[in-house]
Amino acid sequence: MEIIFLRHAPAGEREDWARTGRPDAERPLTADGRKRAREAAKGLAKLIGTADLVATSPWPRAKETAEIAAKALGAPLAETNFLLPHRSPASLAGWLSGLDGERVVLVGHEPHLSRVISWLLAGSSRTLVAMKKAQAVLLETPKAAAGSAVLAWSVPPRVLRRLS
Repeated sequence: MEIIFLRHAPAGEREDWARTGRPDAERPLTADGRKRAREAAKGLAKLIGTADLVATSPWPRAKETAEIAAKALGAPLAETNFLLPHRSPASLAGWLSGLDGERVVLVGHEPHLSRVISWLLAGSSRTLVAMKKAQAVLLETPKAAAGSAVLAWSVPPRVLRRLS
């Protein structure tokens, strides 16, 4: 299985959003974030072609990024609570194990994605990576389990944008 992790594109500043009185979970992408998501998605499409599924956290900034990525990759879109920041890597792995696809793109948040990547690579809760906004990381694994994955590549957002 190929698991591509894609961090959501830039959203509004957390402090500015907090002044609106609305929860951080509702914070959307900025106009620049939507532009960067489109560029990253086009770059990702050039790298991988297509995907069997794009799955996303239900939070707007991830969902908007995922919708753009799904369109660029010609892939169906699914929303899952297993990509919410408080969920454990093991719970997400269990969900992934039930999928039929060979290539899945997961769109979510930091530091959750980095924890999941570290867990799949080393079976550790210690974070080994840190993802930038609109960065993509590909892990290859025979099954989604602790310590089972191999890092195939990590592409920073500026490189994805150049590929677009």
